Amino acid sequence: MILMKSNFMNKKINFFSADKKQLKKIFISIEEKSFRAEQMMQWIYKKLNKNIEKNSNFSKKLKIFIKDNFTFNLPDLIKEKNSFDKTIKWIFKIEKQKIETIYIPEKNRATLCISSQIGCLVGCQFCATGMQGFNRNLETSEIIGQIWIAKKIIKNRSLKKKMHPITNIVFMGMGEPLLNLPNITKAISIIKDKNGFSISKRRITISTVGIPKGIDQLRLLKIDVILAISLHAPNEKIRSIIIPFSKKYSIHSILKSAERYRIFSKANKKILTIEYIMIKNINDKKEHALELSKILKSQFFKINLIPFNPFFGSFYQRSDLNNVKNFANILKKKNFFVTIRKVRGEDIQASCGQLVGKVINKISLK
Repeated sequence: MILMKSNFMNKKINFFSADKKQLKKIFISIEEKSFRAEQMMQWIYKKLNKNIEKNSNFSKKLKIFIKDNFTFNLPDLIKEKNSFDKTIKWIFKIEKQKIETIYIPEKNRATLCISSQIGCLVGCQFCATGMQGFNRNLETSEIIGQIWIAKKIIKNRSLKKKMHPITNIVFMGMGEPLLNLPNITKAISIIKDKNGFSISKRRITISTVGIPKGIDQLRLLKIDVILAISLHAPNEKIRSIIIPFSKKYSIHSILKSAERYRIFSKANKKILTIEYIMIKNINDKKEHALELSKILKSQFFKINLIPFNPFFGSFYQRSDLNNVKNFANILKKKNFFVTIRKVRGEDIQASCGQLVGKVINKISLK
């Protein structure tokens, strides 16, 4: 006999905010088998179908229970922009705010860059999001919703023109992921779950400005994904100018917590990524490269150099390509593995540091 109300559900729950563990508890509470959680996830995440009425695995009573106790609310997709290089920007409306999500296809893979906050608390001076201020953290459903909608679009369009399915998820959109840890960890659980999006830990990246407590919590919670540290400077003086938030945490404390995570993580294969934006005459000189090589250990870190991407209102300039290459060569001579990030979607303001969305009712950083 199915009870028509769960013992612990006082209000409707958004399905896209529930992980498998939570769903199992709900079904068990109404005297249903726990595998109903897997069935529901497979229907919605694998088949990309929110219409439970069409699911033949569920009885009429169970469908009524789901209808009465769940919502399936997603962010509103309001605009799409297409780049000449096939990068796509999707703009979502959440309440009166806007966030942005980027689809980046390549020959053998496609990466979805997702947002974790409306705006950002960190306030990086080289980032359009950071310059906008902060409103709030995204809910799990708003994070997962970006992926679900992107996958639905790709599936529908692939009937006419082949689009590469999403293989990689990067938390590199709007916001600092580790300042929204409860929702990020829940979202990652759904992303990795074989009944969810089934994306492996080696294809999920969290990019963080470096929150030592957050990095340690990832480790303690056993959240194993690729970790990228947005260091962007070889010393505290430069870092405090381009990332005012960094005054809270020293480079030393960030690297210490990163080292603990590196030892724990299997996804990173014992080597973490350091992200370093290249800003003309700010952090791109020979002495900066040498200084960076001294604070990092080449056997533990690989370095991704990111040319600065201008945005409206920015006062920095991109380093000359020769400077970037020279910087890379200095690090390579110190035995570092170095990559230079290819600029994608610049014509639609979809490159790293260019995402703006819309932030109102800002909360200032104290």
